[in-house]
Amino acid sequence: MPSPDSSGVPDPLTRHPRPPLPDQEQEHPGATEAMHPRPDHGEDSYRGHDVLAGRAALVTGGDSGIGRAVCLAFAREGADVVFTHLPEEADEADETTRLIREAGRKAVAVACDLRDEAQCEALVDQAVGELGRVDILVNNAAYQMSQPDGIEAITTEQFDRVMKTNLYGMFWLTRKALAHIPRGGSVINTASVQGYQPSPHLLDYAMTKSAIISFTHGLAQMVAERGIRVNAVAPGPVWTPLIPATMPDTTHFGEKAPLGRPAQPAEMAPAYVFLASPQNTYITGEIVNATGGTPLP
Repeated sequence: MPSPDSSGVPDPLTRHPRPPLPDQEQEHPGATEAMHPRPDHGEDSYRGHDVLAGRAALVTGGDSGIGRAVCLAFAREGADVVFTHLPEEADEADETTRLIREAGRKAVAVACDLRDEAQCEALVDQAVGELGRVDILVNNAAYQMSQPDGIEAITTEQFDRVMKTNLYGMFWLTRKALAHIPRGGSVINTASVQGYQPSPHLLDYAMTKSAIISFTHGLAQMVAERGIRVNAVAPGPVWTPLIPATMPDTTHFGEKAPLGRPAQPAEMAPAYVFLASPQNTYITGEIVNATGGTPLP
């Protein structure tokens, strides 16, 4: 629960759990309900103000973590949402669907493997068919697997999965979706602190996040004349199912951030709303760093 000061404003140091956290492991892709503490997606805290009223959004990896928080925030801001999940994440997707519909907006969950070009193109076609257009594309889905034993432990199979999920899928979706994004629309990519300060045990994942930053900067210039904005959010440590499913030890996760704790998904969502807002017509090619105080370039 938030720990407000006398003004009623939550203290960022104590608003959410701080390390040490219970050590826990899960099989990939992980499950929200099995996590302790349970991640906060803004279910009880996010209040919308119709910032995205009538908008149509496509969000990848919307079943849990940052993606679920973004879907929830977008819906409470007035947007209809199509989001993706892996086939094995259907239960998680059901919860995101429930949250969107409780906000009074349309929700469409699509099982999609972003490593497949045909599925990516079909996803955009389905989103346009369901919503009529795509005003906001959020490239959020990603895969990582910690390999503390060095580069030799990164198999070609793992490397291929990381690259295909994090980069190929983003590229295919964006290329296809741009034909349907009207002037005033936007693309928002999920980068990471890893794109600037790579952890050795996440070498291949960090490579993709650096590429996403470059992609964001370059594409923003490429499509500016179309009236489409392209930005990214670079989170620091965030408490999502991917952490216990891919990290060998969760006890000290996030404690090196100046705020001394990992973020909750709910703390990332406002950055995506900000970048998607039609009020921000002059903000493009930017990376919003949400790192809990860790300085980035």
